[in-house]
Amino acid sequence: MNLRSICSEAVRNISAGTTRAAWFFLVMLITGALLGGYEAMSIVQLEQEAITRISSDADTKALIGASVDGQACDGLEMVHNGPSLAGAARAAESITASSTPGMELPAYEATPGFIKLLASGQKTANAASPSASSSSSSASSSAQQGATSTQQEVNETADTSGIWISTDVSHDFGLVKGSVMQTNRGDMTIAGVFSWPNDGRDTRFAYAAMIPVSASSGEFTECWAKQWPVSEQTNDLLYSTAIVSGTGGNTTVAQVNKSFDSRYNAYSSYKNRMTVWLPYVSLAVGVIAGVISVRRRRLEYAGALHVGQTKGAQLLEMTLETLIWAGLATIACLALLCAYCWRMSADGWMNIFIAACRIPATAFAGAMAATFLAGLSVRESQLLRFFKSR
Repeated sequence: MNLRSICSEAVRNISAGTTRAAWFFLVMLITGALLGGYEAMSIVQLEQEAITRISSDADTKALIGASVDGQACDGLEMVHNGPSLAGAARAAESITASSTPGMELPAYEATPGFIKLLASGQKTANAASPSASSSSSSASSSAQQGATSTQQEVNETADTSGIWISTDVSHDFGLVKGSVMQTNRGDMTIAGVFSWPNDGRDTRFAYAAMIPVSASSGEFTECWAKQWPVSEQTNDLLYSTAIVSGTGGNTTVAQVNKSFDSRYNAYSSYKNRMTVWLPYVSLAVGVIAGVISVRRRRLEYAGALHVGQTKGAQLLEMTLETLIWAGLATIACLALLCAYCWRMSADGWMNIFIAACRIPATAFAGAMAATFLAGLSVRESQLLRFFKSR
């Protein structure tokens, strides 16, 4: 048989229903879509968990209980593989607005790096919202890409020409960016508004004003560093900003938001996810489908060999038939998974899609390999036995 005859015979078998292609197509489609979708959904959940932690400052640590060198603290973000944002702060004299003379507003002096860190919370929260999703190999890599782009935006918008106030202060006083607040210290321009929700993080800044000061303007009482993924190196770098003094102190590094587990490891969560074994399941389904597709027609195949069809032509024919129903199912699965990953992932959807598409791909590979190997086992000498056991 020439190649054209083999291809036409395979197409006729598909169209006539001899191969039961529709049933095998459904098996492959359901397997790939359900298992692949489950894999994609689990990775998206890990990604969202990582983004939630970043937006809630769970990846931020603070050195407390010691005097801090402001310049050394702000310089931590320049360290190779160090924190993406770092800054120092200290308590300052309260501010009293002229409109509310009997009410004092807690105030803190903060270095430019600390202002960037406050501004990053608002930027990350916006990036993590569903409306901002326009699109790992892991959840941690996707979140890290988002953190990098967020840092670039923060560097451009962290204005230190005036004071920063929390959203609660902004609402109570009716102030926005660019407003002028009359206080007991004179007129103060609002350079920005930062979000500080009550979600387990340090509550001091929930209702406060942050006054930007130079990092070289004396000693500070705490140094904060934001790094993703969280590393033990962060603790060592924070300790390096402490000013050594003769008096003993209770210097420690604490997590800013204590409502999250400090032992969280994004990479470990990804590697140990429940769906990591699903490609093996899809491979087994593909192998079973391929074996069944040959086994149910082994009498036909043995008879074809008896009347003169060559083994090579027969293997090519059954491989083409499997390629049609398994290939179409795989393409349909990939389209569905691509749409899901693009829609549901906040960032790095391609990494999630690559991880999920392994499942329909392994099912396809299993079906093709099983069909070929099962076809090799069919011999003309088995015709009589197959005829008797039909």
